[in-house]
Amino acid sequence: MKKKILNILTIALAITTIGFIADGDVKEPNVLMRFFEFFMMTGIVFTLISIIYFSYAFTIKKILKA
Repeated sequence: MKKKILNILTIALAITTIGFIADGDVKEPNVLMRFFEFFMMTGIVFTLISIIYFSYAFTIKKILKA
């Protein structure tokens, strides 16, 4: 379980980093706000990927058990 969560976190960090690099908006002059946005986006992406992955795994497990 710990390995799966770390893999999901790594994927979320990669997606967030690519998103920030590809973003064409004007950057905030405040560095603290940039870090806040980065970590909040990482948290949101991590949560979404976790919900999708664990609900899919749970559904597959229940279907194969029945």
